[in-house]
Amino acid sequence: MEEQHPHGSGGPSRVQGGPPRRRSWIHMGPGGPWEHDGPPRWLTARSARSAARLPWPSTLLLGAIVMIGSSVAARGQLGERAPLDLFARALLFVAVAVLLLRRRHPVLAVFVSAAAAMIYLGAGYPYGPVFLAVAVGCFSAVVAGHRRAAWSAVGMVWVGHLLVAHWLYGRLPPSGDSAAPWGQELGVAAWVVAIVAAAEFVRVRREQWAAQRAERDAAEKRRADEERLRMARELHDVLAHSISVINVQAGVGLALLDSDPEQARTALTTIKAASKEALGEVRQVLDTLRTPGDAPRAPAPDLERLPELVVAASAGLAVTVETDGVRNAVPPGSDLAAFRIVQEALTNVVRHSGSRSARVRIGYGADRIRLRIDDDGPATGSDAGGSGNGLAGMRERAAALGGTIEAGPRPDGGFRVRAELPLHPTPPERSFVDATGDPGQDSTRNATGDTVQDTTEETP
Repeated sequence: MEEQHPHGSGGPSRVQGGPPRRRSWIHMGPGGPWEHDGPPRWLTARSARSAARLPWPSTLLLGAIVMIGSSVAARGQLGERAPLDLFARALLFVAVAVLLLRRRHPVLAVFVSAAAAMIYLGAGYPYGPVFLAVAVGCFSAVVAGHRRAAWSAVGMVWVGHLLVAHWLYGRLPPSGDSAAPWGQELGVAAWVVAIVAAAEFVRVRREQWAAQRAERDAAEKRRADEERLRMARELHDVLAHSISVINVQAGVGLALLDSDPEQARTALTTIKAASKEALGEVRQVLDTLRTPGDAPRAPAPDLERLPELVVAASAGLAVTVETDGVRNAVPPGSDLAAFRIVQEALTNVVRHSGSRSARVRIGYGADRIRLRIDDDGPATGSDAGGSGNGLAGMRERAAALGGTIEAGPRPDGGFRVRAELPLHPTPPERSFVDATGDPGQDSTRNATGDTVQDTTEETP
């Protein structure tokens, strides 16, 4: 066993890390990689601003295709169908122009386009790309979630075509028209099924992309919350000890200002050093928040820096550090957690114990680190405005590694904090027990030495 009585100045190292660098998301799906926000924006749910804009470019392009294609189709069907006139052009224009509203009012757009196409067919005008306008309206309605309306509009056009082509052809223009062969209905049915299937596929894929995007957003929020909690723990661990040292030394300085000016000067010197260290720690944390993703400027503190902690964070205490076992490779997470637990325990001695001595014992095992921090009490019952986060922070650190914490009064007086941290962290099953072995109780002590809830007397 090795015994150390550290001397000198120094302090715990600065806080490590900052928010993780935000990465661009790349989703690999059946259709290939979609960078950043996933699929193309024209296939996804648009923002309110995007939906408010009218789709002029695509609608103008579709109008040109319908008008030019209908003229070409009319030349190929001379003598079979009625020639295009002003009324036919007006119907084609309506069938396409109403699609400007397909983002704001998809149901209205698909039904008006389908109605214009039905009238166009009933008037005996040539078959042609007028069906393309209906297909676009159906596609937009399905993607927007109005499946029944889209199917109804397409079914309306199909039923109208059947009536005109096989039963009403003799009463409608052009004159002398004959019934269409039933075989062509297979091709029409195939086109209808293809349009509906494509629209349904895009709708399903868009819902999947939306769900994946929501999961990514939730994961990012979860990581941000975890990072916020980590930063809060680091700030607590860094500032609480410096403020506690300042508080104790300020009391010493006031008490000895007249009777022992030299000792009061020493106390003021300690206050200056502790406040400077605290300012440096806060600046380090704020720098990592302002420049996320940058590498930390100093390594995370570990148990090898315990002598500095004893001197800087436990001024006014006679601290004995005992080490048992051989220190081999210790994971950084376990090393940092052990350092912070010792730091918090010593600060609780400074703030809550009437004893001016503490003993720290560190045992290195094959698969875990064992910590024990003792003081001889008695408890002072002072909390100096503490908010009750000290033992909670120790518990969270141990639980994150699958370790345990025991804290409570000793049978012979004083207070003890005992922790076990695995060297190979595993998901925790039970993160905190009190000194009596009862699970799930966060405890600290009051002025009489009784175990109480940890929200009453801890460091801020």
